[in-house]
Order: sequence, then C-alpha cells, then structure tokens
Amino acid sequence: MLHKNKKSYMMLVMLLIVAVALAACGGGKKEEAGTGTTDSGAGAALSGTIEIDGSSTVFPLTEAAAEEFGKENSGVRVSVGTAGTGGGFKRFIKGEIAMSNASRPIKDKEAEEAKAAGIDYKELEVAYDGLSVVVNKENTWVDKLTLDELKKIYGPEATAKTWADVRAGWPADPIKIYSPGSEHGTFDYFTEVINGKAQESRNDSQITFAADTNSIVSGVEGDKASIGYFGFSFYEENQDKLKLVPIDNGTAVVSPSAETIKDNSYSPLSRPLYVYLNTKALEKPEVKAFTEYYLKNVASFAQEVGFIALPQEKYDEQIAALNK
Repeated sequence: MLHKNKKSYMMLVMLLIVAVALAACGGGKKEEAGTGTTDSGAGAALSGTIEIDGSSTVFPLTEAAAEEFGKENSGVRVSVGTAGTGGGFKRFIKGEIAMSNASRPIKDKEAEEAKAAGIDYKELEVAYDGLSVVVNKENTWVDKLTLDELKKIYGPEATAKTWADVRAGWPADPIKIYSPGSEHGTFDYFTEVINGKAQESRNDSQITFAADTNSIVSGVEGDKASIGYFGFSFYEENQDKLKLVPIDNGTAVVSPSAETIKDNSYSPLSRPLYVYLNTKALEKPEVKAFTEYYLKNVASFAQEVGFIALPQEKYDEQIAALNK
C-alpha cells in the first residue's frame, strides 16, 4: 500500500514538472511574437531589384539617390539607365521598368499608350533645371543670343551657314551645331520653346545629333565655331571647358544660375524635371521605400549634382499623396 502511494506521488511530481516546463515554453513564444522576432517576416531587411531608365539629364539625380539608398539597404539593387526621356517612356509603357526619369512631361500619345497597356502611374516632380546654351571658350564674338537668333541656328527652316548669317558683324566661320538626339526630353523641350513645336529641328549636314550629352561637351570644346545646348548641371560640371551664353528673351538678358532658374527669370529655358512611377510597383516594399527615400532626400541631392530643389512643401505633398 505504501509502495503504491509512493509511486503515485512520484508520477504526480513528474506531471507537475512537465506542466511547468510547457507553460514556460508557451510564455516564451508569446513574448517572442510580441517583440516581432518570429519568422513572420516582421523587421526583415529589404531586398530586390529596382530598374529605372530614361532621361540622361535626370540621371545624376536619381543615381545619387540610388547610391545613398543602397548604402542603407544593401539587399536592394537599384539600376539606373540613360536611354533618354522618350526611350525610358517606351520601356515604362511596356512594363519593363518601375520608374522612368523624364526631362519633360509625358506626352498625350504616351499617356494613351500607357493606359491601353494597363500602366497606371504617378508623376513626381523632383527638381528644376535650366537649358544652357554653350559655345567654345575661344569664341570672342558671341556675347548673347536672342530667341530669334537661336531659331536661325536650330529651326527646321534655318539657313544660317556661318556666324555672319546669324548676326551682321560676326565672322563668316561655318557654324558647327550640336544638339541632343530626338529621344531626349531636352531636345523636345528646346525645340518646342525655340522652334514652336517639339521635335521640329534643323536637319542638315551642319548639325550633329548626339545620344550622349558628353559628346556635345567634347564637340563644342574641340571646335572654335561650335554651339550646343544641354541641362545646367552638365554646364556646371564642364564650365572650365565651355563658355555659357546669356539669353535675350525680349525682356531681359539672363544667364542660367541657381537663382534665375528657381525664380523662373531664366525664361523660357527653365523647366521642371520628373520621375514617373508605375503604381503597381509600389506594392513592392523596396520600391515604396526607395521612392519615399528619394522624395525625402532629393533636395540635398539636387544641390550636389547641379539642379535646383523644389520648395520643401512640394516634396511633402508628394510623399503624402504617395501614402494615400
């Protein structure tokens, strides 16, 4: 009888020990779930690939954001191409890229193609830029150019062969003309403002269309009688090699600078720059995180790479709209 009672007592003790152990394990699981360290994915590092293409003008800005974002999110690879605004939109409309850099607003035809392809997008304004007209450092005669004189050089019906054809008293040196290619938003903007219609341009043996903006820099640098144009940031990077031309807009003679671009006195060659975002891509946490990071930090990146930042409230409005 005593033996049986002792045996029952020992079994009861063992059951109590097991129950206490199970309770302890259960409490541990509850605490772990509360701290967000379970394998549910909470607190996991971002990973994935974000592909961006488009404007070579906007490229330095987006590339700066991509590099800094990558330092804080090593699991995310952000690739930025320079196919030109038009080339970027072609890929964007096909759904090949999450974001497209643009130095002009999307055209009606492109917007219609995007809608037909089921691409919903957000337009983000990221900075201001001013198109800079440049000549060779040794050019001593060009002190300024009027809008009409620019049209004499770049217009679709332009017949000026020499600088003397542009303005009486200038030398009879043949003009070597450089322009961004037709895929560039810079080309669209310049031709619309100067020639009256986007994509309308001189197209003879005196003009060279460059896919790469650096080719315009080297071309103008290497020929005393040359002229070219591109975004202000490219001039700032190469100002020791080129001469900046003030523009007479009919009201004032103005050169592009941070101040004249921001207050739009460098008119009509000041413009906003954009990034277009595929709304569907926002469902990916890495894309949403990068976009928010871009808008929160783009003002400082703009200053670093030669663009003019928007007012901070403009960025704040776009971040708020992004999160709706």
